[in-house]
Amino acid sequence: MMSNIIFGLGGILHNLVTIYIWVVIIASLLTWVRPDPNNPIVQLLYRITEPAYVLVRRYIPSVYNGVDLSPLIIIIALQIADVLLVSVINSIANVV
Repeated sequence: MMSNIIFGLGGILHNLVTIYIWVVIIASLLTWVRPDPNNPIVQLLYRITEPAYVLVRRYIPSVYNGVDLSPLIIIIALQIADVLLVSVINSIANVV
């Protein structure tokens, strides 16, 4: 019973990471078309993704030839974290 709950939490974590990856992708694609900054959806995407962008830009130089690669770095880091965390959660569920 407890292992099913832990497997479920691992699935929820995986889905949240996947959703955030898609939010980062959508926000980075929106920068190419210059949407209205007063649009509430654009503001929401900016508020959700900008803290992660600032964190990456602070520690890693991510602008090359005018192209900001911080969304790519974030996506790769999220994929690595997703694989590691879900595998750890699943191994904990197998022990329980």
